[in-house]
Amino acid sequence: MKIITLGEIMLRLSTNGNLRFAQANNFEVVYGGGEANVAVSLANYNHDAKFVTKLPKNEIGQSAINALRQFGVNTDDISRGGERVGIYFLETGASLRPSKVIYDRANSSIATATVEDFDFDAIMKGADWFHFSGITTAISPSSAKIVEAALIAAKNNNVKVSVDLNFRKKLWTTKQAQDVMIPLMKYVDVCIGNEEDSEMCLGYKPDADVENGETSSEGYYDIIKRMHADLKFEYVITTLRESYSATHNGWKALIYDGNEFYESKKYDINPIIDRVGGGDSFAAGAIHGLLTTDFKNALEFAVAASALKHTISGDFNHATIEEVESLMKGNTSGRVQR
Repeated sequence: MKIITLGEIMLRLSTNGNLRFAQANNFEVVYGGGEANVAVSLANYNHDAKFVTKLPKNEIGQSAINALRQFGVNTDDISRGGERVGIYFLETGASLRPSKVIYDRANSSIATATVEDFDFDAIMKGADWFHFSGITTAISPSSAKIVEAALIAAKNNNVKVSVDLNFRKKLWTTKQAQDVMIPLMKYVDVCIGNEEDSEMCLGYKPDADVENGETSSEGYYDIIKRMHADLKFEYVITTLRESYSATHNGWKALIYDGNEFYESKKYDINPIIDRVGGGDSFAAGAIHGLLTTDFKNALEFAVAASALKHTISGDFNHATIEEVESLMKGNTSGRVQR
């Protein structure tokens, strides 16, 4: 299947191990970013995955492209130009201390790009699926216009569309998010998010206290039904994370197709190696599943894929289809594979 993702790939600078920023003398360098992470996972699942963005025409921009290409992602429609690659710094938390992210992404190439940098009708031709996130619409007003142009082209080409709402309070306010995101939902078939995303981006608040670990699925039924009816989605998917500590989470998800709710099995992830990219690996798993199987198995694949991502360093999920399906079948022993 041909799948298009649109967003920003950034240079990630991480402290080694669990060092704090103030302790660090050097940083580990990797690349990552919401839709880029999704594209890598989908390429890993043997799809024709294409990532679209704009990157500077210099060695750092090329290095970001190379990071995608080595995992089989098509980069042919990446526009070149602009001043810089966005950067984010990551301090990985442990136990009672949460992880911390600091952005340095102002005036990045994609933030200053325009619709004219892309031929979306050509990009969407022959595609089966298009995926974007709320992060890309939040980067800048011009990037939000780019997303809208891509969505219009996707619908003109009969391409299925998914969104990961992905609210980021460091990028915009609730009002800004709703002003931009709600009008875009008319193009979306599959809506993915968590309780904060649904409330901040779309104004739907669940009856659940996630901070205190209360994630009973019943608290989500009403808002999911209303989202489905109001915004005409084909599927509404919400992840349900129970954060016991920075390195110990419960992880499951819920999907609704307009007739039936289905809740996945729950994974107890302890210890977490790297949580960043966990939601993106879930979105990629859901896309893969919805393209290849029924919606219940699609949800189980997405949750298992994301659970495995939490054990892998870096933004990208390197778990294979076989490894995900093994976990779905209950193989959680962690025995050495010989």
